[in-house]
Amino acid sequence: MDDKMILKKSIGIRVVATLLIIILALFLLQRLFVPKYVDGIVEGAFVAEYYREPDMNFDVIFIGDCEVYENFSPVVLWDEYGINSYIRGSAEQYIWQSYYLLEDALRYHKPQAVVFNIQSLQFNESQSEAYNRMSIEGMKWSKSKIGSIFASMKEDEHFIEYVFPLLRYHSRWSELQATDVEYMFKTRPVTHNGYYMRIDVRPVENIPAGRPLADYTFGDKAYLYLDKIRELCEKNDIALLFIKAPSLYPVWYDEYDAQVVEYAKQHDVPYINFLEIQDETGIDYTTDTYDGGLHMNLSGAEKLADYIGPVLLDMGVSDRRQDAALEAIWEEKKEAYQAEIAEQEKKYGITYHSPLE
Repeated sequence: MDDKMILKKSIGIRVVATLLIIILALFLLQRLFVPKYVDGIVEGAFVAEYYREPDMNFDVIFIGDCEVYENFSPVVLWDEYGINSYIRGSAEQYIWQSYYLLEDALRYHKPQAVVFNIQSLQFNESQSEAYNRMSIEGMKWSKSKIGSIFASMKEDEHFIEYVFPLLRYHSRWSELQATDVEYMFKTRPVTHNGYYMRIDVRPVENIPAGRPLADYTFGDKAYLYLDKIRELCEKNDIALLFIKAPSLYPVWYDEYDAQVVEYAKQHDVPYINFLEIQDETGIDYTTDTYDGGLHMNLSGAEKLADYIGPVLLDMGVSDRRQDAALEAIWEEKKEAYQAEIAEQEKKYGITYHSPLE
């Protein structure tokens, strides 16, 4: 091999090595700068946690916003009814994001039932890039994630910034903390099968009155994705249940509810409005909410799970407590659940008593 060939080969190796170093550096910077959601605002971590489950063959999938991930306890569903469930919830999850998260879940397993909280029907367009990112960035790459990005992006958002989040978060350098380094590659769990726990109590004291709206009609895009959720369930022989969680605010107008009732009746989909069955669920707004009625605390979430469990069994969901392997997984989950209760008891200086005991 002559000197020119040796020189060309040497230059080629150096170029490749330099490119690899640059790619590695950009990758590490991206891992450093992307928010970790382990403290403070943790909601951005919820979607990604689903993929770390040891057994993804869930029989029930909940989809929706904070009205599912803070209001139902999967541990109670398992302990009391043998229902293996997961909540694919995220902050202000828009209905198109719920659809694509469900579509994504079907890549891994086919649930027997899907529970969809209909609060998001009031939105016909995304309201916030921050909420978009908390619902989308944790998804693994697939056509479902791409579909969710394009359905969600506001006018000032760019697809390339979802592909390379460093382009969006490079300015976080002044906000970096030790946790950004600690959790660059692996974060600690912040939910229990998608359920976000709070045991503290702040009772309802006053509820802001809802302002009159010029038009209460759900938008075309909202209805389009409601149809898509229903049709996806029908295509895969999955039972579908609509719910409205018992959150007192934001206001759920009667005009909203009438449209859901009509749609559910037209398409033979069962619908539970928990705002209307307080006596049956036993929800007490002086003890079962941690933020004045917006969301349930653990007491409320356990009551709602206890109510919906028999409903799901009647819809054909299996009691799988005889599955030894699954039972072992849930024993570990129950230990983590109890450990967090104990941790929060210390944090808030209170003792938690389950309403189901």
